Amino acid sequence: MTTSSVGVSPYVRELSATLLARSDELGVELAELIRAVDIRYRDEHVVSTADLVRSCSDNIELIFSALAGLASPVKEGPRETGRRRAEQGMPLAVTLRGYRIGGRFVWNVLVRSSDRSAAAREALLQAAEVIWAVIDDYSEALSDAFRDAIADQSRRDTQVRTAVLGSVLDGTLGDGPALWEAATTLGLPLQGTFLVVAAETRQTADEPLPRVEQALRGREVGSVWRLDADRQVGVLTLPREGASASVCAELGRLATARVGVSERFSSLATAPRALRQARVACLSAAPDSKVVLRYEDEPVAIMLASAPEAGSAFAQSVLGPVLAQPAADRELLLGTLRSWFAQGASTSAAAEQLFVHRNTVRYRLRRVEELTGRSLADPAVIGQFHFAMEAIRIFRLDRESR
Repeated sequence: MTTSSVGVSPYVRELSATLLARSDELGVELAELIRAVDIRYRDEHVVSTADLVRSCSDNIELIFSALAGLASPVKEGPRETGRRRAEQGMPLAVTLRGYRIGGRFVWNVLVRSSDRSAAAREALLQAAEVIWAVIDDYSEALSDAFRDAIADQSRRDTQVRTAVLGSVLDGTLGDGPALWEAATTLGLPLQGTFLVVAAETRQTADEPLPRVEQALRGREVGSVWRLDADRQVGVLTLPREGASASVCAELGRLATARVGVSERFSSLATAPRALRQARVACLSAAPDSKVVLRYEDEPVAIMLASAPEAGSAFAQSVLGPVLAQPAADRELLLGTLRSWFAQGASTSAAAEQLFVHRNTVRYRLRRVEELTGRSLADPAVIGQFHFAMEAIRIFRLDRESR
């Protein structure tokens, strides 16, 4: 502590040294006073009477030692009190109130133990500033230790919850008591209406869905999250069957990268399957976008993303000659084909969207036909081109250097 007995008169130092011998007795008295003032100290399951008496006695001894100019005894100090109260779940405001009660108590003990002479009153008044400075120093130390303990506890809790959530999503717990214990730890029901969400992490330790747990809580949606190297993953429990749409809207509002959402499921035991769905849905969304894609929304994209090697090979077999063109030509041909599909195979609509003449669109499409040896007059070829274009989009095949 930074405060000493400097500024304390010899009378107050001597009186404080005398009162040191009564620290245990005064600790009991102070503990009774605190319990009488604050009902939360009366719960033996939170702070026992013996615990409170020990803290009061030790801190009284520390204060009187400081006022007497003596070395502080190696006993429990305010930092230890703050740490233990945090671990016991006692609010910081309540703990500090106990210290303020202790400060007034020490002052009253000094007053009632003095000889009541004018000189004694003057000495005590002069010492008042030092006494409260001591209390302030101890309160600050207690607060720092309390906050450190809360931060440590939060880190431990986060690590435990992350590990438990990983086990649930990995499917290593089975469908027995271990899963029930995990659900209890995570605050999730075993049965309900669930979703799994996977959001792409573009930078290490960057949350693509910042403050998502708090935002969803405001919509009565419980959730538990973990942040991996490439994904932020969460299990959501919905308050009602039709809440999926509003949840996806909220995710879209928060998202800084693409997000995949699984189908709804009713048992926590099937979370591993839902995680696979959410990851595939995330991969199926447009790259570099902030799109929230549900697993059931884009069946073609989902199918391709579920088999990346096969999807890439299919795209190469269908549109490989186009992909092999120089970058400018490749983008021109693929962009035209993409617009043509987006406009329902209408050459005129595609031309309007691209700000070119419709004959230009026809020329570019014929060029695609020539390069691939496939005719857009054949419905089967149109389907092949559509699948191949989706694979190119998902796997970013048009961005590869040629």
